[in-house]
Amino acid sequence: MANLRVGLTGGIGSGKSTVARLLAEHGAFVVDADAIAREVVAPGADGLAALVDHFGVGILHADGSLNRQELAGIVFADPDERARLDAITHPRIAALTHLRYEQAAPGQVIVHDVPLLVELGLASGYDHVVVVDCPDEVRVQRLVHRGLTEQDARARIGAQATREQRLAVADTVLDNSTTPGELADQVDALWAGLT
Repeated sequence: MANLRVGLTGGIGSGKSTVARLLAEHGAFVVDADAIAREVVAPGADGLAALVDHFGVGILHADGSLNRQELAGIVFADPDERARLDAITHPRIAALTHLRYEQAAPGQVIVHDVPLLVELGLASGYDHVVVVDCPDEVRVQRLVHRGLTEQDARARIGAQATREQRLAVADTVLDNSTTPGELADQVDALWAGLT
């Protein structure tokens, strides 16, 4: 029995992680793209070794873990270095993602939680795309509540795809500008339609 592959996305502060958790509670097999991206560059991983081979030990913290801020300073200043980072990490992320997909039970709905689904042009790779949506001002308030400055929150939102770009690829839009109960009801309805 084939697995239905659902791409789940939403901008920072939209509530995507909450939706992923609710879908997991319904029985979905959730694959977290951010967690995989961290795993391929964790201490001891060959992805981290490849990064050190190219960028040098200066990208490491004293404990041997990746200093993301140091690496970001290098790659965001130089498009060639950014391309090199992508060439090292993207194939490893793709391979580990495929491995995770294979761990789902036959017929189990796979939900791939991908913050940059739109930015990376991945929508066509899924059977169904779910976008968690809410107004930017609500997202800014949530991010400030999490400890970001308003300026940082707006910068992070501005660096991602627009609401319009996300909505353009959506098969289902979940409105998370209301209450947690109403969001849960929308997820229940989504799940009923997927299974």
